[in-house]
Amino acid sequence: MKENIKKWINRYKNAKLKYKIAIPLCSILVIWYIFCLPSPLFDVPYSTVVSDRENELLGARIANDQQWRFPSVDSVPEKYRVCVTQFEDQYFSYHWGINPISLFRAIKQNISQKRIVSGASTITMQTIRLSRKEKRTFGEKFIEMILATRLEFSYSKDEIINLYASHAPMGGNVVGIEAASWRYFGHQSSTLSWAEAATLAVLPNSPAIMHFGRNREKLLNKRNNLLKRLQEKGVIDEIDYELSIAEPLPFEPYSLPQVAPHLVTKIYMEQGGKHIRSTIDKRRQLLIENILSRWNAEFAQNEIKNIAAVVIDIEKNEVVAYCGNVNFDKSVSANQVDVIQAPRSTGSILKPFLYCAMLQDGQLLPNQLLADIPININGFSPKNFSLNYDGAAPASEALARSLNIPFVVSLRKYGIPKFYSLLKEAGMTTLSRSPDTYGLSLILGGAEGKLWDITSMYAHMAQSLNDYNDEQRYWKHKPISYIYSEDNNEPIERITRPLFEAGAIWLTFDALTNVNRPEEIDWRSIPSIQKIAWKTGTSFGFRDGWAVGVNPKYAVGVWVGNSDGEGRPGLTGARTAGMVMFDIFNSLPTSKWFTPPTSDLIQAETCKESGMLTGINCPETSADTVWITKKGMETNACDFHIRINVSEDFKYRVYENCAGSRGIVQTSWFVLPPSWEWFYKEQHPSYQMLPPFSPECMDEDQTKTMEFIYPFANGVVSIPKQLDGSPGKVIFELAHRNPQTKVYWHLDDTYVGETQNFHKKELAPVAGKHRLTVVDETGNSLVLNFTVK
Repeated sequence: MKENIKKWINRYKNAKLKYKIAIPLCSILVIWYIFCLPSPLFDVPYSTVVSDRENELLGARIANDQQWRFPSVDSVPEKYRVCVTQFEDQYFSYHWGINPISLFRAIKQNISQKRIVSGASTITMQTIRLSRKEKRTFGEKFIEMILATRLEFSYSKDEIINLYASHAPMGGNVVGIEAASWRYFGHQSSTLSWAEAATLAVLPNSPAIMHFGRNREKLLNKRNNLLKRLQEKGVIDEIDYELSIAEPLPFEPYSLPQVAPHLVTKIYMEQGGKHIRSTIDKRRQLLIENILSRWNAEFAQNEIKNIAAVVIDIEKNEVVAYCGNVNFDKSVSANQVDVIQAPRSTGSILKPFLYCAMLQDGQLLPNQLLADIPININGFSPKNFSLNYDGAAPASEALARSLNIPFVVSLRKYGIPKFYSLLKEAGMTTLSRSPDTYGLSLILGGAEGKLWDITSMYAHMAQSLNDYNDEQRYWKHKPISYIYSEDNNEPIERITRPLFEAGAIWLTFDALTNVNRPEEIDWRSIPSIQKIAWKTGTSFGFRDGWAVGVNPKYAVGVWVGNSDGEGRPGLTGARTAGMVMFDIFNSLPTSKWFTPPTSDLIQAETCKESGMLTGINCPETSADTVWITKKGMETNACDFHIRINVSEDFKYRVYENCAGSRGIVQTSWFVLPPSWEWFYKEQHPSYQMLPPFSPECMDEDQTKTMEFIYPFANGVVSIPKQLDGSPGKVIFELAHRNPQTKVYWHLDDTYVGETQNFHKKELAPVAGKHRLTVVDETGNSLVLNFTVK
């Protein structure tokens, strides 16, 4: 009895010991089983795939391991699903990762054949094997079976077959159904035919047979056998079967689409290895690429080799076309350079932003006269593109004609640091130096800008105007996007005061509609032609031609030139980029013009001649009612009209004490400064200079009759040396109301000569401070102090 008790106690102790070992061991196995599945299951690099807004493929870039492996698909086409399950795993929908019947059949076949003829792998097990990439051994097979059951618990059947289809080898360096569909058949997997789906279904079983030079018969037989099985099972009918087996195998791999290739490359650099849905409209992109190719052939005759264009949908806040350059597939002329993102000299393309800012701040009125005369500011001597001067030009006309000097003078008034900050806040990302480094050349192309930034800046101005006209309030918008999102056009927040206000924007755009079009027609006379606000720019040396246009719906930016910076004669914004821009606009849907934001404007009486607010001396016939910004009411009144007394025949100026028999009439006279007047009268024959004083009143003449054009008072003059080393000379220029009058010149009290008709004097003063005195034959004198550096 005692012995039996001892045996029971020993058995209990042994069993207890076994449980102490078994329970933790089982717990460890359970925990291992729960966490044995890697996450992510496939840790492999993917190709970068970019599609348009409708998910049509634009292009792709190969994965880092040099495989064409598109990111995992969300679903596989039904035809492929049927084919692959019939070929690989007929019971895929019913088992839990392992098919016992197939397993026992494979064991029996392998024993009878004394070699491995069947692996009994389900699609789930094959998915595990593809993710592990281990050697095929019995031990590895056992691990695959365990992981396959675990995979079934974590993923749905649809997700498993999607993983398999996305990572199955398809021959060569092609992996997955989507990459194979494009490489072998030239279209997306959703449009696979039965023959194509069957081909891709049999390939992972023997991917090496997808060789365009051999094994074609073997691949064809495998495909047709699968199609026959489908026909026998009633999946496809006799007609589909006959048509399918008649389809030939591909003869060579297709090239992937190359639509918007520079954007595809940009996305690859920014977030490679993903499938990105862009905002591009593929149909419109192809149309605009064709337009650029046509113009490129035209410009290439002048050795102008590169063009870039971007089209922004202002309402959607999205890019609909992105053409970074032309002929991407050619390795010449730097065609793979994305000029949309490349900093280039801006030329005159920034002038509208200064014009708009000064209107908004009340420093300028739309038609206010601005000086257009030769100037020299600390050695900086800008010239108009035409090399001519108007003396004075209305601000809106100066903008439309892109006159340089009026805007240099305006920038000096507005302030370089202030304008610099304005541009950066507006979205110009290329201003990397200090404002003083750019100086006044900032408005003429002294800074570099990106086509992307500048077109976006114009688009944001149009957005502000659209917002105000819709709701009479402003919104802060997201940056222009090229990645598709449902809320791209949703504003971030309401703002009280935008960078540019609606009234100033509308006046700026209105002025820009008057820029002469390349086709040299008046768009106002042809109702069918779109109204577009546009501006061009030409960089120094004819290296860059710009054109940016905007209407309520679209903003279009175009750059023309050579990526390597080579200049070409005739490469101007209007003659090159402007022509391309209008061709692009003609391909876009038309749009109505902006509604005037009348609540942000005010009607004011201005002087027709000066464009300023009417002054007390402006005649009633000179008054003109125009729209201006509210701040514009703070500008100065016209001081170009003066009250004078003239004889009754308007030939002489007189005073009461010297009118005599000539009689006296008081009138208002439009008078410009002598330096303006000299050039202004050449362009405006109707301009009437002040009549001379009556001989009886000569002593009363206090009118300014002379003014130096160059140099400025107290200016610094640099005199370069000649090629032979001798000192150079500088030309001093004077404007006189009566050019026929003789003028006598004195330098530092030394007489240096006289002039008549054209008052210019070439002198060579030594370094240091000097005093130049001029006296006309009637005794009027003028003194100029200057320094020679």
